[in-house]
Amino acid sequence: MNFSGCRHVVSVSLVVLAALTGCDKMGGKSKDTGSGSGSATVVGSGSAPQASTEDILIGHYASLTGAESTFGISTDQGVILALEERNAAGGVKGRKLKLKTLDDASKSTDAANVVQRLISEDHVVALIGEVASGSSLAGGKIAQQYGVPMISPSSTNRKVTEGRDMVSRVCFLDEFQGYVVAKFAKDNKWTKAATLFDQASPYSKGLAESFTTEFTALGGTVATSQAYTAGDVSVSAQLQQIKTSGAEAVFLPGYYTDVGNIIVQARKIGLTVPFLGGDGWDSSKLAQIGGEAIEGSYYSNHYSFDEARPEVAEFVTKYKARWKGEVPDGLAALGYDAARVMFDAMARAPSLGGKELAAAIAATKDFAGVTGKITLDANRDAQKKAVVVQMKGGQPHFVASIGPKGSVDEAPAAGSGSGSATGSAAGSGSATGSATK
Repeated sequence: MNFSGCRHVVSVSLVVLAALTGCDKMGGKSKDTGSGSGSATVVGSGSAPQASTEDILIGHYASLTGAESTFGISTDQGVILALEERNAAGGVKGRKLKLKTLDDASKSTDAANVVQRLISEDHVVALIGEVASGSSLAGGKIAQQYGVPMISPSSTNRKVTEGRDMVSRVCFLDEFQGYVVAKFAKDNKWTKAATLFDQASPYSKGLAESFTTEFTALGGTVATSQAYTAGDVSVSAQLQQIKTSGAEAVFLPGYYTDVGNIIVQARKIGLTVPFLGGDGWDSSKLAQIGGEAIEGSYYSNHYSFDEARPEVAEFVTKYKARWKGEVPDGLAALGYDAARVMFDAMARAPSLGGKELAAAIAATKDFAGVTGKITLDANRDAQKKAVVVQMKGGQPHFVASIGPKGSVDEAPAAGSGSGSATGSAAGSGSATGSATK
């Protein structure tokens, strides 16, 4: 999903007026705040709704450029698809929906700035964003301050919604994802594992802690826990420690930008055991970066494009038709679900006022999403299943699904791992599960 220069998106009845960094702002709708970010994609005119007959403007802040750019691009395309479908069906309360997306350049400081801009200058009714938990924490603080409802598609750190009644999410939490990977490892009879995490990332650090807690509770042993910082050129010392620890698998809950390079380094020093990851691996660039080294590795995710559910098949077909044959990743599916949950809540809410709309979002129950049936709990966090996928032929293929503890879906489901990372002895690999970003 490499994008360069400008992109122009044609909606059902409107044209995207601005695109990624480098494109001119059009119509005066995207004013430069001087923050160093703020490239915008506007689906519609970008005007704030002033009367009940006017269009409803929704803001989306995303990493369209920077280290995690594929996250933002995929999410934005999912949101746009959902908006176009809703408008084709009549919109919400007889009004058309419009979307304004601002680029936060994969930086949490810029996320706060662009959310401030969307609220104060563009007067959006609601917000969608972000993927990275650090950016959602920063943007959510502003949304809460101004009383504007926000839905995060895929930030899994628990703190994103804590104490913020304006903030909800349609993804599971890190704690659940940690359990899913731990259970999958145990089901594969890997009893001794290592963790390697990004010490500067709330997502990575929190997920490593969750995995350690859950894996130990299931009778496993964490032989060693190693840390790195995103962008490190070499982690050979940490990998050597893992190699000598006797670990049968390595949990690496980082983002795709680092994961591919780290696993390449691991294979070069003869570390052949399977690598396991979280949803931060989910990007078309993972295979480009990791090449053959990434083959056979597993990660937990929110959905799989080859999952045997009619909702998935329908979404994949529509997405590929809209976006020139692209296969939607988990971020696209979550962006699509986040937007649809928001539109559904708008239709149910007595008004689009902040508190009433936020309450309608929080009341979401049994919503049939592409990423599973979505019910928000008392903390406005989604309760749902997760999937485990395996990298084969450069694509993440469905292996298993795992439900929350105590649910009817907790037991291992159909699906088995068909192999392990280079030189490793993978088990049968069946499990059913869910979990943060």
